[in-house]
Amino acid sequence: MTITEKILAAHSSKGRVYPGELINARVDLILANDITAPIAIQEFKKIGAKDVFDRKKIALIPDHFAPQKDIKAAEQCKILRDFSGEHKLELYFEVGRMGVEHALLPEQGLVAPGELIIGADSHTCTYGALGAFATGVGSTDVASAMAIGECWFKVPETIKFIYFGKLNKWVGGKDLILHTIGDIGVDGALYKAMEFEGEVIRNLPMHGRLTMCNMAIEAGGKSGIIVPDSITEEYVKERVKRHYTVYNSDSDACYEEIREYDCSKIPITISCPHSPANTKPASELSHIWIDQVVIGSCTNGRLEDLREAASIIKGKKVNPNVRMIVIPATQLIYKQAMIEGLIEIFIDAEAVVSTPTCGPCLGGYMGILSKGERALATTNRNFIGRMGHPESEVYLCNPAVAAASAVTGRITIPQELGM
Repeated sequence: MTITEKILAAHSSKGRVYPGELINARVDLILANDITAPIAIQEFKKIGAKDVFDRKKIALIPDHFAPQKDIKAAEQCKILRDFSGEHKLELYFEVGRMGVEHALLPEQGLVAPGELIIGADSHTCTYGALGAFATGVGSTDVASAMAIGECWFKVPETIKFIYFGKLNKWVGGKDLILHTIGDIGVDGALYKAMEFEGEVIRNLPMHGRLTMCNMAIEAGGKSGIIVPDSITEEYVKERVKRHYTVYNSDSDACYEEIREYDCSKIPITISCPHSPANTKPASELSHIWIDQVVIGSCTNGRLEDLREAASIIKGKKVNPNVRMIVIPATQLIYKQAMIEGLIEIFIDAEAVVSTPTCGPCLGGYMGILSKGERALATTNRNFIGRMGHPESEVYLCNPAVAAASAVTGRITIPQELGM
């Protein structure tokens, strides 16, 4: 079996499972946010559930429109707080404790290898970077799972993606996954588990792995996953304080398809409007002028991402025709960035730094685009109207390109600045 099949088999008390099989499986963690949890809570009450299955395994995180941007957002967030108080949920993260959910949960040790996680948010697939099966589900599935601790699945087929060779300078996890999505398309892995492996993956730091698995959904994937190794163990050993099981894929496991990529041929990559699959080498887009740069989100708001951006912009200024918004993904990341002087670098460069929030990624707030405006962002989606006006544009990139472009006012690779 593949690692995905092994995890699903273990959580459904089966000796083995097969692609296409329908199963009920126990969940180790359920999460929802201030957009999706209110619907789940409403349905939870509608089915007559009296209590949650386990108050230690339900995480409610107001992060999309929080800190509350208006009355409607405040009402949504209050539903989460009230429900958490009523059921004594241990994993409710109020503003000040919260962060962008998919950065917060791994950081807090709430995700471990071999676990099964569902979330009412499509980027729940992020946690596959730790060797867990994690996937987004609907709010009604979250409602029933909160009551009984189980969810139904169709066992997905798996596509294996093998990355070999040597990464070019300033190419990282974001470029690898954008290149992959550009190759297979936004439905190229529809309801498939995307298993990433190869020498490049084995040497890829955890933050790059989290970025890759985060964007599996942009290729239609049911999940993204990486078999745990020493890098995984190093990440979880200081965070996870409970027993967990490490699974791998058998050497004779059956894959629907195997695709290989020579990373020495993968350039710094950008997704152009209005699809993550509309990819081009960043070096071919130096004529594209921008109005806004966003560094943050569950894709690239981690400390390593901020370090990368700061290394580019240190001692420079944001172009006077550009606004640059930097959003650390969690409070801990924010604090460490302060300790390391990264926040000072951004402010000295005349960028603004926000409290943790999803904010502009989904067109929420803290960076909405006007008609005709163009943003370059380290976020994960660039659909029409994603970050504001339907006649605005969003380009997706890695943190180094975002920082370099903020300086010049147009899409720029770090090499142009001598980096």
